[in-house]
Amino acid sequence: MASSTEPPTSELLHVQNYWANMRRNSPIYEFLLSDISLVSASKGVVIATLNVKPCHLNSKGTLHGTVSACLTDWAGGLAIATHGREKTGVSTDIHTTFISTAKEGDVLEIQGRANKVGGTLAFTSVEIRKAGEDGASSVISTGSHTKYVKQ
Repeated sequence: MASSTEPPTSELLHVQNYWANMRRNSPIYEFLLSDISLVSASKGVVIATLNVKPCHLNSKGTLHGTVSACLTDWAGGLAIATHGREKTGVSTDIHTTFISTAKEGDVLEIQGRANKVGGTLAFTSVEIRKAGEDGASSVISTGSHTKYVKQ
């Protein structure tokens, strides 16, 4: 993670600009991810945090699976953007595996990784963790996302 004394990386600046443009045009991202914080970015990797709020919960009061799937889509796309791309393609396949859950007030740590960005397809993986009070974290979900990126 970049410390507050270090200047942001060029990848982080690019991803922040990409996210600012994308969220203006995406009502679902604006609704679910309006408070997400981009922590760091390097080529192929983005890290963000999200405080769990009532809009993220299901009827049982725990993190809705749709939020995890949305984060898999979002973080995978931003990981592709770290390669300097202005467009991150369209989804061809997305999977989310639900391992645990979170509740209101928990902090999620999201890591998106572009495993391969080719001329036609990009393959990403995402891990969502719940931050623990003792500094440890536990995995909430993992995901994979394939995107058609040919321009």
